[in-house]
Amino acid sequence: MFKHILLPTDGSSLSEQAIQQSVSLARALGAKITGLYVIPEYHTVTLQAEMLTDTSEDFTKFGLTQARKFLDVIEQEAKAAGVPFTAAHATSDHPYEAIIQAANDHGCDLITMASHGRKGIQGLLIGSETQKVLVHSTIPVLVYR
Repeated sequence: MFKHILLPTDGSSLSEQAIQQSVSLARALGAKITGLYVIPEYHTVTLQAEMLTDTSEDFTKFGLTQARKFLDVIEQEAKAAGVPFTAAHATSDHPYEAIIQAANDHGCDLITMASHGRKGIQGLLIGSETQKVLVHSTIPVLVYR
């Protein structure tokens, strides 16, 4: 069955629920988990370059801090369940692409993730990274709601 699960997180409470269920699944299957946090790209729009001093470095540092914080949640849950865990992060403005790429790069055979369940106009306008992963991934995706 599945032996290596990619578990992306955005730090939300829905992600935390998906973490608990994914770790339980991994334990039952004897699978390992790679946790993933996608850091947004750094962008600037300004006419005054002096306003940008150390901003990129600060943004990167903050993103890495967030990644560690959110991935630690998965690591602690996995450790408590005796599930092998590896942490990974990526930088992208398109999280769904980074998720699919990470799954391929790490040799994952299943992606498990939460869905925020946006519907109607909000879902259409905001979009859903989960939906995009479902549409574009060739690797099976298990969605927790």
